[in-house]
Amino acid sequence: MPTLKLPDAEIYYEAHGSGFPLLLFAPGGLRSQLAYWRASPADPNAPAPWMNPMADLSDRFTVVGMDQRNAGQSRGAVAADHGWHTYGADHLALMDHLGFRQFHVMGGCIGGSFCLKLCAMAPDRVAAAVLQNPIGMHENRATWATAVDGFSKTMRERDPTLGEAVIQSFGHNMFGGDFVFSVSRDFVRGCRTPLYLQPGMDTPHPAETSAEIARLAPDLEVQQDWRGPIHLAESIRRVRDFLTRHTPT
Repeated sequence: MPTLKLPDAEIYYEAHGSGFPLLLFAPGGLRSQLAYWRASPADPNAPAPWMNPMADLSDRFTVVGMDQRNAGQSRGAVAADHGWHTYGADHLALMDHLGFRQFHVMGGCIGGSFCLKLCAMAPDRVAAAVLQNPIGMHENRATWATAVDGFSKTMRERDPTLGEAVIQSFGHNMFGGDFVFSVSRDFVRGCRTPLYLQPGMDTPHPAETSAEIARLAPDLEVQQDWRGPIHLAESIRRVRDFLTRHTPT
């Protein structure tokens, strides 16, 4: 089982295909794990309404899927000062481990915010980013409180010594802000990384958040209709084309 061992975490990952690297951040909120590219988090027995990049893009790229710390088969510490930067450090450590200096990123749901955080942390390393169904803050504060409460229950069952105050501090660092949580509007307004947006349309993935990203980002393409099965083949084709055009030569 391929696992990256860090001082405070073990990260499970899979690599598929060959070519310029593409790092994936799966949907699922704080349960983000590579299995959710293959099946919906809401119903693991049903096919996901989105592409599986590990299969659909591995003909052109080395596609790296991962379970985020404390999701799927990955485990890691939780501290009061942890947040988006903690996940970002895991992502960069994984690409360092695999020997990839520069790479594309693609994220669904919470993965869109992971993508934008990496664009901020390592702009010289991220060649292009695909934001699929991005999360955001728009009349849905309770959604994120519920997500943190669910994470707390899971983590405290694993480790009863983990204090609730620590988890709530972590949760505030993750979801206490607004917009896309991980970066500011000013960052997106000045972001020079080419972005490809497949907009959201429900409570955790507000249409208004996607519309705001589209208004702010200076180098962005939008595919309004992208969900499968009707639009699946077109979504794969257009994402593959976008990433290919922005692959360094």
